[in-house]
Amino acid sequence: MAREYSIVIDVPGRILYLLQGSRPYRSYPVAVGKPSTPTPRGTFTIVEKIVNPGEVYGTRLLALSKPYYSIHGTNAPQFIGQAVSNGCVRMHNHHIEEVYDRVEVGTIVRIPGQAEAWHGPGPDTGKGAPGGRVYYVRPGDSLWSIARSNGTTVEELLRLNPGVKSPDLIYPGQRIWLP
Repeated sequence: MAREYSIVIDVPGRILYLLQGSRPYRSYPVAVGKPSTPTPRGTFTIVEKIVNPGEVYGTRLLALSKPYYSIHGTNAPQFIGQAVSNGCVRMHNHHIEEVYDRVEVGTIVRIPGQAEAWHGPGPDTGKGAPGGRVYYVRPGDSLWSIARSNGTTVEELLRLNPGVKSPDLIYPGQRIWLP
């Protein structure tokens, strides 16, 4: 029997979480809808899987039950981590290929709204998945000081937080996953 996966997309954090059962499996940085064309919130299912859907959609596309919206690759990877799409969720092509190979038509995709903000996958971690502990950046913090005070390394924090593009670019109030 195939392992059951589901997807949760943290739009403000710009991260797609792939869950195996209720446990985190992997997390991936994504691009989401811009303010004028936001990524829709709600619970959807994957209704179609397409290989090589066309250049602007990258190498794979997962069509959602919300018409005209999908999770797909991109021909502009420099925009991953930003709010730039017309509402779809864009991924690096090698990441969408990993997700595509693990999910099936019917897989649940949850995109929490602001009123039901998602706070991560829970305490158990999978390779590449965020930990269950969260640290909120305070004024004067650096990724190095956060790592040191929590008994880990900057490299590990960067692995757990794909939305952090540079250890020098964190801001007060930002959520940092800890191992």
